[in-house]
Amino acid sequence: MGKSIAMIPARYDATRFPGKLMKPLGDSTIIRKVYENTVATGLFDEVSVVTDSDIIEAEIVAAGGKVYRSKRAHESGSDRIAEIIENMEVDIILNVQGDMPFVKRAPLENLLASFKDPAVQVGSLMQEMHDAEAVKNPNVVKVVVDKFGNSLLFSRSPIPYPRSTEPPVIWYEHVGVYAYRKSALLNFTSWPMTPLEAAEKIECLRYLENGIPLKMVVTEYLGVNIDTPEDLVKAAEYLKSF
Repeated sequence: MGKSIAMIPARYDATRFPGKLMKPLGDSTIIRKVYENTVATGLFDEVSVVTDSDIIEAEIVAAGGKVYRSKRAHESGSDRIAEIIENMEVDIILNVQGDMPFVKRAPLENLLASFKDPAVQVGSLMQEMHDAEAVKNPNVVKVVVDKFGNSLLFSRSPIPYPRSTEPPVIWYEHVGVYAYRKSALLNFTSWPMTPLEAAEKIECLRYLENGIPLKMVVTEYLGVNIDTPEDLVKAAEYLKSF
């Protein structure tokens, strides 16, 4: 498949939890955990952080890591990465969210493997949901797929709606790890924001609204995504068993 890299977009001023990526988690910070665990997978020709923050850059450099500085304002992590890779020689780019400290090898390896199919332009991860409250929580993005594992829709609403529970309904949470071919990512950034994307604030809807499904790969539980201070408390507890 050629050269594969992992990039971690990292914005300091998160809307819901400002400065969250620099919050302590165990003996480190959230962003440093994400970086070090991505490197530890051993899957990539390069792992780097993409940021506009001096604070985050200093943290990753102190860890011996590579940092790219984005120069422009961006609506999404994908846009931030696209600015950097535009002139790079690379085939597959994997985007690991900066608030996912419990990333591990197997799911990323399976996601990369889906690109052996030349028809796959964009891929992502999903995990089965077992918490009824999480299904209703708008901070948790849900996804429904066709029988081939291609995404049909992403939403903050409970999808599918359980009008019938025979057979039992299975809900899937979209896990914020993306992989794209370079051309697909550059196309994404050239398209204007689409109506569903604007309404839901879910960036990958832009692909669907332009006719490109995401290949969704099922993964086991990938730990806590840290969107709020309450999530950080949960993450600290989960870290004890990670």
